[in-house]
Amino acid sequence: MTVGNIAFPDISPLAGVKLGAAGAAIKRANRDDILIIELAENSVTSGVFTQNAFCAAPVTVAKKHLQANLASKNKRAIRYLVINAGNANACTGARGLTDALTVCQKIADEKGVAVEQLLPFSTGVIGELLPVPKMLDAIPVALADLNEANWLRAARTIMTTDTVPKAVTRQFIYDGESVTVTGIAKGSGMIKPNMATMLAFVATDARVAPDVLDRVVRLATGKSFNRIVIDGDTSTNDACMLMASGQANLPEITVCDGKLYEGFLATVETVFTELAQLLIRDGEGATKFITVDVMGGGIETECKRVAYAIAQSPLIKTAFFASDPNWGRIVAAIGYAGIEGLDPAKVSVCLDDVLIVDKGQRAATYAEEQGQRVMNQDDITIKVDLGRGMARHTLWTTDFSHDYIKINAEYRT
Repeated sequence: MTVGNIAFPDISPLAGVKLGAAGAAIKRANRDDILIIELAENSVTSGVFTQNAFCAAPVTVAKKHLQANLASKNKRAIRYLVINAGNANACTGARGLTDALTVCQKIADEKGVAVEQLLPFSTGVIGELLPVPKMLDAIPVALADLNEANWLRAARTIMTTDTVPKAVTRQFIYDGESVTVTGIAKGSGMIKPNMATMLAFVATDARVAPDVLDRVVRLATGKSFNRIVIDGDTSTNDACMLMASGQANLPEITVCDGKLYEGFLATVETVFTELAQLLIRDGEGATKFITVDVMGGGIETECKRVAYAIAQSPLIKTAFFASDPNWGRIVAAIGYAGIEGLDPAKVSVCLDDVLIVDKGQRAATYAEEQGQRVMNQDDITIKVDLGRGMARHTLWTTDFSHDYIKINAEYRT
């Protein structure tokens, strides 16, 4: 069940990017769980990764290979990404690193490229060793399946507790030529910003210099995947990759300036943001899509701390599940967010267009029926004004339902 309808978009092939999937029965049979993404020669790849100290083996390998690519000045451009679902290959020590490299080496041997030109990714249960023989058997099947039209199959392959595949595609026109940005993402739980917070793979046919692409992925992540929270947990495996195949008939974007750069950045930010919001709408057990918009801070960090205090409060999240306008829980979260010198008499809180707290106390115009009307909606915005400056921060979250507990209690079964 999702909050609102999540329809998979019609996606046109993106030149220079092919996707292939196969089943290796990693966690269960009768589903695709190995995805391979093939990039055209001289493609440029950048990404951000989890900041969890227990980062998974594939994260370690992928970061090392990206650094090697950077050192070679793209002479050994990343050509393949391999993603498996059902097993995180995290907390698996030296064996986990060897297994990730073995999977990469199989593809390198099959396609005649260097192992450093591959990036591995995994998602699933932590602490289990990869079933490498099964994966090696499935890789030739996935390679044979490579096709520019396989976006839906790819999105389904990387799912874990997701209930629907997620993708966004957008285009912009520059000098009469079209540039496409298309991405898929997975993640329904263990979601909290601390870099990315899920797996996301976004590709474009634009020609982009490595340093520019790196800046774009970080700017876009900061406005999207780093602004979602479901349960306050940051995964060991999170990664968000942006890949530029360079096949569009346009000049290379070499500086962070000008209309071509601005159009590209805006389109990537749109794709990232819409994917991030889809993850929230398909959050584990979610029945509400909640926007937390905090303004009036002296600096953005203050607004961010208040937004997280609200978004991660189990009491607030369970009240929203019950459609209970218990606004006292919101006020309490603002108060314990740790904003030094906060004056409650300057704070106001709204649920959508309904003013519930004015100057630190229940608004004279507020009636319970007004709050109940808003709480009965699927999409709700909590607006907080701290009354101490011009800074602002917005993030997106969900409620906590019975199903969230059930899904996570039964995750390994």
